[in-house]
Amino acid sequence: MRPKTQPRRRGLRITAWSLVTVLVMAAGLAGVVLWQNSYDLDEQRVTIRHGSHTLNAVLATPKDLRKPYGLVVYVHGDGPIDASHGDGYKPMWEANAKAGYASLSWDKPGVAGAPGNWLDQSMDDRADEAAAAIAWARARPDIDSDRIGLWGASQAGWVLPKIAAKTPVSFVIAVSPAINWLRQGRHHLLAELRADGASAARTKAAIAKSDTTRRLLARHAAFEEYVKATHGDTDGMTADRWGFISKNHTADATQDLRALRGIPVLLTLAGHDINVDTADTERVYRKVLAPGSALTVKHYPDGSHSMVDQSVEQSDVRITLTAIFSPRSLFVNGFLEDQRQFLKDLGRDGNGS
Repeated sequence: MRPKTQPRRRGLRITAWSLVTVLVMAAGLAGVVLWQNSYDLDEQRVTIRHGSHTLNAVLATPKDLRKPYGLVVYVHGDGPIDASHGDGYKPMWEANAKAGYASLSWDKPGVAGAPGNWLDQSMDDRADEAAAAIAWARARPDIDSDRIGLWGASQAGWVLPKIAAKTPVSFVIAVSPAINWLRQGRHHLLAELRADGASAARTKAAIAKSDTTRRLLARHAAFEEYVKATHGDTDGMTADRWGFISKNHTADATQDLRALRGIPVLLTLAGHDINVDTADTERVYRKVLAPGSALTVKHYPDGSHSMVDQSVEQSDVRITLTAIFSPRSLFVNGFLEDQRQFLKDLGRDGNGS
């Protein structure tokens, strides 16, 4: 019987070693994931009072740096976004920390258990919310009240200058900000149709539907009228979303941007932005903030609206694997470093000196 048992034992040893190898590789991959998703900063959950409301926030601070810190206050773009944007902000918070700045961000109302409903907000409501957060931060001994500024993306383009008009800020980082709500909507519609290779007939029909929506908004039509006018083809529009758009569709940052004159502004624009007309945004920022202002414009030709490398964003597999194994690499090359350098160059007094 010995000649028959030896091959079986060898097979068991091979299986055992194969299992060990798989387990070691799995442990190694888990270690890489944990390492790549660990950030050189400290986080604490904080609660901020805003009138009768509360903001559920996260304060991310540098490790082992002399206090008080400067502070970057985050203003979200559109959608139901939590404080860390699903951990997507953390590479930026780390870059801020390397420059000696803390980061403050909060769950939108109704998100992650926060009270309220973000779809009930106007852009002025959002600015009031951020001003309350800044007032809270100024009262903290670990925050340098002279070095508090704003970071905002996309829809935040309508909120950032409103905040600056309500309370002093030392700098602004504007990421893919829009200027005019209706112009942005039309730009986005046409860009998506081009990307889909839409026919002339489909494009004409989409524009006609968009024009109908605009007319309804202009006369403050109820959601039920919108449903009727579109014959039930609402593209996922809800009554709450219709109310949000009705409140905000006249938003235009052009005049509000005057509040940013003289303030260091970093404007970051992507080369593959189908949401925002970046040429229009840059033109208006340069015109309103005027030559010789403290405006710095950075272009990222390979970036998408979210400043993710477009080649990564186009692949579900690549974006998932990158988010898991190398989240800092999600952003287009130079994006994180440029923000870190911008903050570092502001100097201790926060105004570029």
